[in-house]
Amino acid sequence: MKKLSLLIISGLASLALSNCTPQTGPNTKRGATAGGLMGAVAGGIIGHQSGNALEGAAIGGAAGAGAGALYGNDQDKKAYSRGY
Repeated sequence: MKKLSLLIISGLASLALSNCTPQTGPNTKRGATAGGLMGAVAGGIIGHQSGNALEGAAIGGAAGAGAGALYGNDQDKKAYSRGY
């Protein structure tokens, strides 16, 4: 039950934090989504090896969403500076 609660809380936190700014560009949203999914998969695989697949997926998903959003935001800034 504790693992499921951790997974739900981290998933909701990732969703809430990925949409913080009102002027979020498409690359930021796409990066957060893709990073979260890839991080959750990688974290689940790594966590499975130590017997904590759900915790690994939750931590990996949150970290991946944050990293993907940062990368996507940088791409949006570059696109906006070029006038796209």
